[in-house]
Amino acid sequence: MCLVDAPGPRHTGPVDGVGAVVTTGIYCVPSCAARPRPENVRAFPTAAGAEVAGFRACHRCRPYRGEQQAPGAASPLVCRAVDLIASGGLDEGGEAALAARLGMSARHLRRVFRDQVGATPDQLARSRRAHFARRLLDDTDLSITDVAFAAGFGSVRQFNREMAGTFHAPPRELRGRRRRADRLVADGGLALRLPLSPAVDLDRRLQHLAATAIPGVSSGTAGGYRRTVRHDGDPGVIEICGGGRGHALLVVHLPRLEGLIHLVGSVRGLVEGRADGFEEYVRAVVARRVDPADVQGAVGHIAERYGAPVPGLLPLGLSRTFPEPDDLGADGLDRAVAEAVRCRAVRSADEGQRDVRR
Repeated sequence: MCLVDAPGPRHTGPVDGVGAVVTTGIYCVPSCAARPRPENVRAFPTAAGAEVAGFRACHRCRPYRGEQQAPGAASPLVCRAVDLIASGGLDEGGEAALAARLGMSARHLRRVFRDQVGATPDQLARSRRAHFARRLLDDTDLSITDVAFAAGFGSVRQFNREMAGTFHAPPRELRGRRRRADRLVADGGLALRLPLSPAVDLDRRLQHLAATAIPGVSSGTAGGYRRTVRHDGDPGVIEICGGGRGHALLVVHLPRLEGLIHLVGSVRGLVEGRADGFEEYVRAVVARRVDPADVQGAVGHIAERYGAPVPGLLPLGLSRTFPEPDDLGADGLDRAVAEAVRCRAVRSADEGQRDVRR
């Protein structure tokens, strides 16, 4: 489809719990081949928690290759907060704004995060950015500056400082350590490995995405799935296909890479079946108003009429992005869809607030 076949690094699955060796100052994932004495190992619920305690990632199992997620025993509140952080919930307003969104004080939010994650929300976000940047250093030939801004850092100086604090080495030295099999090559675009949860059946998920593709917006191919996206207001294209154990292969075609970490998080949700954006709301509302056989056609009509055209994509079977809420018209079915979707979005947000407070 779009990517070279690459076996990839050994560890690419999600990171949920690590063991840190007090005699070496190194933390590892449970599957690491290293076997330290049990009495020398401290357990941490996340890699971020181990890093806050002063430990660095193992060079053998490379925990940063996986995606940090809420610990299995975490409360619904913490799970919701981790999802919000992954989607950029700390980019504006910091911990105080995130806490207000969850209906609590920043002090209480930090306390429950320390108890369940081993790090504050801000420390988890910084660790996620550093891990994503490290993967970009391994997988791509992006410049140090481009890696910094793609991972969500505000400046190269901040990036250098954070990487040195997390990995005990500057970015250029870290890139020099990458393995030959790490580097990905794509026929255009930027190729990345996308860590996935072990429960994801990637082939089945790609088949489902292909079967529900919206004409002009997305399409299934013999090798995978592609679709248009909006990233920071600009149109782009993503392509997803099979990778290796614990990961998919992703190629992004974007005019700018700033904040790429958040787009990759959204794509991961899409592949894992956790997409809950406006497009899914529209599809659900339409499904309640037309016959099941007509849902795809009705959603495709909305996209064709109100989506933003993107020239030059016809060879890929794509032509436009899916409309945003304010793009929908004020006539007929589209008006009903827009109003129902907005009401549902508000209701879902309220339900999410109640869930995290339980």
